[in-house]
Amino acid sequence: MKPITHILITAPDGIRVKYTALRGKTQVDAISRLRPTGDGPRVALLAALKSLARPGPGPDRSTRHPQHCPGRCRRRAQPNGLRAAFGLGPDTPAQLLITVGGNPYRLRTEASFTALCGVAPVPASSGRTNRHRLSRGGGRGANSALCRIAPVRMSSDARTRECVAGRTAAGRTKKEIIRLLKRAIAREIFRYLTTPVAIPDIADLRPARQAKNITLTTVAEHFGVGPTVISCIERGTRRDDDLADASSTCSPPLNLDRPTTPRP
Repeated sequence: MKPITHILITAPDGIRVKYTALRGKTQVDAISRLRPTGDGPRVALLAALKSLARPGPGPDRSTRHPQHCPGRCRRRAQPNGLRAAFGLGPDTPAQLLITVGGNPYRLRTEASFTALCGVAPVPASSGRTNRHRLSRGGGRGANSALCRIAPVRMSSDARTRECVAGRTAAGRTKKEIIRLLKRAIAREIFRYLTTPVAIPDIADLRPARQAKNITLTTVAEHFGVGPTVISCIERGTRRDDDLADASSTCSPPLNLDRPTTPRP
């Protein structure tokens, strides 16, 4: 009950007045029957209330899969290619957008964004040692999001692994390398937040493939990826602009239009 009360305190007037007038089980039952509609922030608020009122598994898909509804909200509220950055899952872009707020253009420079995220370098030199350390200020939620991105890139991104190897050979410690990496990630994300990009339309990928009688496995084998990757791109749960463009411009010479044999 307390988490619901805390959310209702900061909710818009219409929602707050309607549900704070109820008490106990009556309030929980009313919130559990919610159907989140409206703009992005309103849908996210109602979905959060409903998930708290119905913590157990139920027939509502947005309750069983909390990432499903926020994904729709992010696609509405985010007119840029933030999800195209390597290592960003469904949660980290949402946290970064929350930290930035509804007007990302108030962050005039990349340095202001790094300070907001708590990754601006702070001089910590002593004597002949010239070094910097991580800032302890800024938004800790955004800082935590960058901390989740950095290990992913260190383990899976070839460019990042080369950079880490070079910094290690130069005598940098692991903490210093992570600090530098977080600053670089923040610089990249700032460009995504402040530069509108054209996001390819993926709504017609699946209908076009099905119209040609092409299976997911056939497309995946042609591009050298797993069928799950193609499925996620078609459903909009994963961003890969190059692969989406290549899939939409496939032509018959690519040998993708051969009819498939139905399984018995």
